[in-house]
This record gives sequence, structure tokens and C-alpha cells, in this order.
Amino acid sequence: MSIRLLLTGGTIDKRYNMSNGALDFEHSHIAAALEQGRCTAAVTIEALMLKDSLEMSSADREQVLKACRNSAEQRLVITHGTDTMVDTARVLAEAGLQKTIVLTGAMVPLIMRHSDGPFNLGCAITAVQCLPAGIYIAINGEVFNWDNVVKNLPQLKFEPLQSYN
Repeated sequence: MSIRLLLTGGTIDKRYNMSNGALDFEHSHIAAALEQGRCTAAVTIEALMLKDSLEMSSADREQVLKACRNSAEQRLVITHGTDTMVDTARVLAEAGLQKTIVLTGAMVPLIMRHSDGPFNLGCAITAVQCLPAGIYIAINGEVFNWDNVVKNLPQLKFEPLQSYN
């Protein structure tokens, strides 16, 4: 079973820039995380962009959709910023793709201590192998249907839409 891993950026792939104290992008850290985790799943990495999801445009989301459509693999994982992950999931769901697509990200960059990134990435790779066709978000040790999840910013976690009030 082969998996295509599409990189779009988000906090999961950011680094701390010591020259200005900001989080920004230098290059992706996803391949190193898979190696560190001793991932043996057949994963092909394709970098689409390295952007903060708050800076993603509709054209960027169309690029993600096009990559999903054009992928020979039926199982895809997308790394994405958590702020607009559900927006991208909506675009994919509305396209009616008959593939299993799992979006994931992190609240703390992969390369920082105590990052949730490696755990979320591993969960997404496992989830995409087990789920039927559809659009999902795997984060915080849970898998959500794309249309039943919300980011609870004060608590820094994702939860089912119905329980968010």
C-alpha cells in the first residue's frame, strides 16, 4: 500500500529563526521525522509549498486539490497548518474525490522539544492505511471527519464540532 505525503507547511514544518526570534520556514523536516520514527510504510513525499495556513489562498488550496486528483496513490496524508486545515479539507470534500485523505499538523514545530508533530504525523500515516475513502483530520491522537471538527484555540486541541461551545 503506497501513500503520498503532500507538504503544505504549517507549524509542523517551521523552525525557530535565531536571527529574528520568529518561526519561519527553511526547509521541510518531515523526511527526517519519518526516518527518526523508523517509518517503514511506503511513503512518497511531495512538497507543494511551505506556508503558514493563515497565508494560504484559494489558489493554494486548488493546488492541493490538483495534487490529490493527480496522485496515482489512493491514500494521501497532507501536512497543513492547523488554523485553516478544515478549510482545505472542505475544498477536498466538495471535490468528491474517491480517495482516503488525512490532514495533520502540529501546535509545536517538529524540530522543537515537546513537539506534538511526530505523534500526529505517525497517527496520520497509520490512519490513512485503515480508513475508507473520505476526508479526515488526524491530530491529538484522534481521527475526525472533516465536517465534524473544530480547533479549540484556548485549549490548543481539536475536538468534535458538537462539543465545542
